[in-house]
Amino acid sequence: MIEWASTTELFWDDWLPIVFLGLMGLSALIYVVLDGFDLGIGILSPLVAKEDRDLMIASIGPFWDANETWLVLAVGLLLVAFPTAHGAVLGALYLPTTAMLVGLILRGVAFEFRIKGPMKHRRLWDTAFFSGSLMATLSQGYMLGYYILGLPTGWAAFAFASLVAVGLSCAYVLIGSCWLIAKSEHQLQQTAIRWAIRALIGTAATMVLISAATPLASERIFKAWFSFPNLLWLSPIPFLAIALTWRLHTLLKDTSNETHTAHWYDSGRCWSPFAITASLFVLAFLGLAYSFFPYVVPESLTIWDAAASRDSLAIILVGTAITLPMIIGYSIFAYKVFGGKATPLTYS
Repeated sequence: MIEWASTTELFWDDWLPIVFLGLMGLSALIYVVLDGFDLGIGILSPLVAKEDRDLMIASIGPFWDANETWLVLAVGLLLVAFPTAHGAVLGALYLPTTAMLVGLILRGVAFEFRIKGPMKHRRLWDTAFFSGSLMATLSQGYMLGYYILGLPTGWAAFAFASLVAVGLSCAYVLIGSCWLIAKSEHQLQQTAIRWAIRALIGTAATMVLISAATPLASERIFKAWFSFPNLLWLSPIPFLAIALTWRLHTLLKDTSNETHTAHWYDSGRCWSPFAITASLFVLAFLGLAYSFFPYVVPESLTIWDAAASRDSLAIILVGTAITLPMIIGYSIFAYKVFGGKATPLTYS
């Protein structure tokens, strides 16, 4: 009996940290996809006239606040499940984390006041909305770049983190454009298609550079990807990414003229670019997850080194099992209720 209890405890000691790593990763992935499109729309917002800008912001109106819940959940899980890693990551990335929070606050305030405030201040709040979106996006990419390398210092790390920041910005603009393709029509939809084509080129170019630089910067990642037989069974990830990128580019080019607008609106195919882009995000996430495992802080702390005690994780797991379905449920409900084409956003 004692031996069985000891075996059970060892089992949970091994697997509870993995469960929480998976939950944290899932939350981060959903956040990047969902909040990514509304951050991308914020970056694109200065490029259109007032009427189209209002419609762009209305397309994310019912969703943007709920999308950020996934960031809160991911950071919360990092704090309670891996407190040592939380201190190491946020301690090393204090300034970009602060910049990200300032950006998110700025865009949240601007979103509300551009509708409710005096019309004479509308341009100011539009500028704040764009600035907050760009600040949050660049900060997230910069933090991701440093995190990939294991939180080092120096000019090489700064250059790599800056490259990732640009790449993530292009990716957010891409998924934001694809969201607009689905949620708008007529001229704004055609404009979004052109944005998506350009953003796809930028995203693909930066992803190639990042994918080439990352294994060279880490001997462990290089061996994980290019040793045999790993190279063989991991090959579907880059090949599938290339195929999806080509398919998305072909789809966007085929529909980049006015004659396809009505067809896109009526057929329901307008969601295809968003679905393909989200799939590319998933593939990128899978590649990063494989590269990092079993580290929660690359090259420094494994998930077992950084995890809280088994009893603490068990209690947190119960709370997560209650909270996560609620977040998923109201997110699905919101997207279902506010589906369809965007309409002007007003407050009565």
